[in-house]
Amino acid sequence: MDELMVDGNAAAGDLQQVFAVEVTELTGVCVACGAAGPLAEAHVFERGPGLVLRCRDCDGVLARLVRLPDRMLIELRGVLRLEARG
Repeated sequence: MDELMVDGNAAAGDLQQVFAVEVTELTGVCVACGAAGPLAEAHVFERGPGLVLRCRDCDGVLARLVRLPDRMLIELRGVLRLEARG
């Protein structure tokens, strides 16, 4: 690390504020089509080993969630960004 860089702990306060909000109210922007909307409006499929959230406009995969006995795996590869108000 150089003098301009610190480790990830420096972002802890900001990240905690983002993830302390009602997640369904976060606006997700789809990587595939650029559509923006609340995560609550995503189409969710539950029949696999976890949940798959798909874009309501283009059906692109936004996120995958898998609950394991000791942890939760979350992939947000299809979300360009998450936007939180406040």
